Amino acid sequence: MNSDDAFNSEISRRRFLRHAAWAGAAVAVTVSGGVVTSKVLHHGGAAPKAEDFTFVQISDSHIGFTGAANPDVTRTFQSAIDLVNGLPAQPDFVVHTGDLTHFSTREQFDQVKQMLSTLRTGQVVVLPGEHDSTDDAGQKYRQFFGAGTQGDGWFSFGADQLAWLEADLKRVSGETPLVVFSHIPLFAMYPDWGWGTDDATTALGHMRRFGSVTVLNGHVHQLMKKVEGNITFHTAAPTAYPLPHPGDGPAPKPVVVAAGQLHRALGIRQARLVPGRHGLAVADQELTSPPVRPG
Repeated sequence: MNSDDAFNSEISRRRFLRHAAWAGAAVAVTVSGGVVTSKVLHHGGAAPKAEDFTFVQISDSHIGFTGAANPDVTRTFQSAIDLVNGLPAQPDFVVHTGDLTHFSTREQFDQVKQMLSTLRTGQVVVLPGEHDSTDDAGQKYRQFFGAGTQGDGWFSFGADQLAWLEADLKRVSGETPLVVFSHIPLFAMYPDWGWGTDDATTALGHMRRFGSVTVLNGHVHQLMKKVEGNITFHTAAPTAYPLPHPGDGPAPKPVVVAAGQLHRALGIRQARLVPGRHGLAVADQELTSPPVRPG
């Protein structure tokens, strides 16, 4: 299978995910009674058992970045891919939650696409970040990764996208656990740095009736967990470079860490659906860590 086939193929009964489209966009996966389904992309047949359902999140690779914070982002991105490919069991899908590139050039998008095509997984799903639309409102991103996206790509939550989200979730039982992916946090982590979205409150309001909602995002280049009622938020480690803690300094500029310590700020995330457990089991791994199974 070539790289175009890998990114444009239909999702089989073990390869499910609904595409939404842009920085701040949400992607919902539903799990009910141990059965994972996608109304739009599911093609019939038995869905995987709950104990078979695992996925990996990668974020913020920033291919094209050059600087002291990481002189070789391609190498660390490849390390993340190698870590995924070395997992004891192949994940059902891998999701990249945005900022694939640093300057959104065609060459950078092509490099990311070729590298992602080497992942050993059922499906690769990509969300864009603001660095993937630096000069053209995301046109080049959509050419490489935008097949099946809604509207004109949705830079952030807007009226059309919120209406889609509301209508989509109305058809889902409140007992169904939801997993939501975004690039920018859907909570007000630090709005002064753009670490939050103005209309996330409206989006999350459509999810309040669900018993379990897990939201996984990128953008902030560090790990943080926050719980608000039925919703658990997890920010993700990058594969490129760390950013400062919220409010630590005047701006979120790349942080240079001590020699030999960069790998400790970078990583991937595994998630596993555990039968009878409220929400997902999540395990974050440094790039040099041996693979572990989320408990």
